[in-house]
Amino acid sequence: MSSESAGGKSPETAKIDPDSHATTTGMTGHGYYDANSRTQWNAIEAVLPILDSAAAQFPLQDEGVITFADYGCSEGRNSVAVMERALRTALPRTELPVQTVHSDLPTNDFGTLFLNLRPHGQSVFGSDRVFSSAVGGSMYDQLRPDRSVHLATTFNAIGFLSRRPVATLPGYILPNGPSAVRGNGFVTEDEKAAFSAQARRDVEDFLEVRARELVPGGQLLVQVFGATADARTSDGLYDLLNDAVLEFVQTGEIDRETYARYYQPVYMRRLEELTGPVLETGCKSAGLFDLNQARDYEITVPFVEQYRKDGDLDAYVAAYVHFFRAFTEAVLTNALPDTPERNGLVERIYARAEAILKEAPDLYPFRYLAVAMLLTRRP
Repeated sequence: MSSESAGGKSPETAKIDPDSHATTTGMTGHGYYDANSRTQWNAIEAVLPILDSAAAQFPLQDEGVITFADYGCSEGRNSVAVMERALRTALPRTELPVQTVHSDLPTNDFGTLFLNLRPHGQSVFGSDRVFSSAVGGSMYDQLRPDRSVHLATTFNAIGFLSRRPVATLPGYILPNGPSAVRGNGFVTEDEKAAFSAQARRDVEDFLEVRARELVPGGQLLVQVFGATADARTSDGLYDLLNDAVLEFVQTGEIDRETYARYYQPVYMRRLEELTGPVLETGCKSAGLFDLNQARDYEITVPFVEQYRKDGDLDAYVAAYVHFFRAFTEAVLTNALPDTPERNGLVERIYARAEAILKEAPDLYPFRYLAVAMLLTRRP
């Protein structure tokens, strides 16, 4: 999941360039995202056998450099672990040097990333054949030279839309709409269609630029939070954030126009929405890749499981809200008027979310669904 906090600045100080193919300045920095992304790691861990397959299949060459690229590296904890896993399979296959490329938006907390890559001044990968670098840019743009990448990965980042397809979303703060449990808002069918179309274009754009970067036979693993027939990863947590924000709308501290303009530019895809741009004729990305594997799945959520074991409501509430604050704070902050009171208002919104959850935890059940596919670049 991408993490942009402008070189270590807090997310509210970073600005979105309208031409940057980005709708968020990203995750909360200074190690906050790393500290609250264990759930995302569980979703990544579930597809590590697919990563092993990709690392065993990318084409070898006689000279030059083997390049692995991860798009949406955030502060790097999970990105480093992914590369460590891939290198375990790849290094015995070749004597060539390997470059790991960790990419995110220019506003990413690259300071924390570099510390993760070179703790104690040495490469985290422990091999004199592995060299690491970082690239700032949108994953919807080409970021590497043509035919220079052998293995590419992205985890969760493609769930963040490249553009806001509508100016306002007055009924709810997320395109997929509220959960059936809470039902605290609405998204019209026309609005849902606009976001579905944008999500599809984003996958097409992402695949098109990755196809330029990958060598023929290169491997691409795409994983992202999503939806199945009976649940969505958005259920529960966005209901909670929406309820917290609405309380400040009701008091007049956030006006209705601001609430309508504010929404999280995140889309929960079903598996067929992820694979469609690969398989369906008429898409500009059709014919670029072979689809090797595709699956949807559900993972356990650490703070949910811990709560079931020990019943510690205070710990559950804190972990739940810290988890979603890490990837929602920047968008929320930038949606509010830039006043001296803004940061304090953001703090009170998340504090109110904790209080609401503690009062009625059964109204905000959370499950984590994901979709993934492994692709091979066609010649």
